[in-house]
Amino acid sequence: MKLIIITIIDELKKDVIKLFKQAEIENYSESDIEGFKTAISSQITTGWFGGNSYSADSEMFFSFEKEEKVKVLFELIKTYNNNIEHNNPIRAVIIPVEDHV
Repeated sequence: MKLIIITIIDELKKDVIKLFKQAEIENYSESDIEGFKTAISSQITTGWFGGNSYSADSEMFFSFEKEEKVKVLFELIKTYNNNIEHNNPIRAVIIPVEDHV
């Protein structure tokens, strides 16, 4: 069993849900979060947290799932990120689960 955690900007929510469906992951949780950028950057107007704001409305998804389905989802995310035309990739991590009840 694996735990996958995904963070995105709000605008990508429908895309992530489609990726879950393509990977045949039917059970997941989603939560509204606020992402923060603390470093001052000369490119702050073009990044994830554009304008004068240092935060962005974001979403976090997570799911406990079989390794095979998580691998499929991760590959779908990699493909998605390779084909985007904006600077807001889907960020995802896979965490092994040692035991569960």
